[in-house]
Amino acid sequence: MADESRLRQFEETLERALEQLKSIKSLDELEQFRLKYLSRKGEVTQMLAGIGSLPKELKPQAGKLANQAKNQVNAAYEKLKAELEKSEKSKTTELIDVTLPGKKPDVGNRHVITQTVSELLEIFGRMGFNVAYGPEVEDEWHNFIALNIPDEHPARDPIDNFYICDSTLLRSQTSTIQIRVMENTKPPIRVVAPGRVYRPDTVDATHMYMFHQIEALVVDEDISMIDLRSAIDQFIHAYFGGQAKWRFRPSFFPFTEPSAEVDVLWVDKHGNEDWIEIGGCGMVDPNVFEAVGIDPEKYTGWAFGFGIERLAMRKYGITDIRLLFENDLRFLRQF
Repeated sequence: MADESRLRQFEETLERALEQLKSIKSLDELEQFRLKYLSRKGEVTQMLAGIGSLPKELKPQAGKLANQAKNQVNAAYEKLKAELEKSEKSKTTELIDVTLPGKKPDVGNRHVITQTVSELLEIFGRMGFNVAYGPEVEDEWHNFIALNIPDEHPARDPIDNFYICDSTLLRSQTSTIQIRVMENTKPPIRVVAPGRVYRPDTVDATHMYMFHQIEALVVDEDISMIDLRSAIDQFIHAYFGGQAKWRFRPSFFPFTEPSAEVDVLWVDKHGNEDWIEIGGCGMVDPNVFEAVGIDPEKYTGWAFGFGIERLAMRKYGITDIRLLFENDLRFLRQF
């Protein structure tokens, strides 16, 4: 009689489980149901495990009831689970307000120096200049000797250069590219050369141990200082605008004669004016032509070298060169 009562318990477990499923309204409640009835220690699973303790003659009937209970409860559980998951997904979709503004992607931009170089090359391209590049590690011939800079000149002092060995150093000027161009190209020559240069300067608001230069070189017959002044005037007004003021100031460089400094008028936000040097220029010294195999009796030429950082600082009102190299996004995002 007790064994028949256990069979009745199988039927009651099935009825109770199916009835409880009808009242479940969420996936959390459904998970609690699974743990109670369908887990390893759940009532339905334990019901199957208890068949082995029944008398032999009741086992077939008990097995049939237990499997029926398991299959019906599993089927009802899976059906309800699918319905609840579909309902939850629908609720989540409905909560998305497509009218809200999206998150703006953080789009990068070229560094202000890279932008400046591109703009300079575009201007000189319109003026008919080709572009040349050269190595940043140079020998003394290209960095000094061919540029008419003698051994005793202060510019060759090891204290003022980054020497790698006795005759090799990081280039201190992009004039080295001009030498390489003249060694391998017959006049007429019309070229600009941008690039990094290195000098062990004390870092302050206007000096850095690594900076960028752009140099220009023109070599042809009957080239004069007037041609140089005209080219610089066209460039300055193309880059800074037609209102920009600039001037020549007499100077000396071993590789040009006569030589001059180029200054551009700086006006700060308070209206204060000051002349800012942007580079040097002059007519190519005949000794430089002889060093590269160009006849100085037939050809003349001019050259200038401008600091790219100084051009950018003058144009954008940047007061400290260190800002260009600190990688502070608050500064860089302005450009």
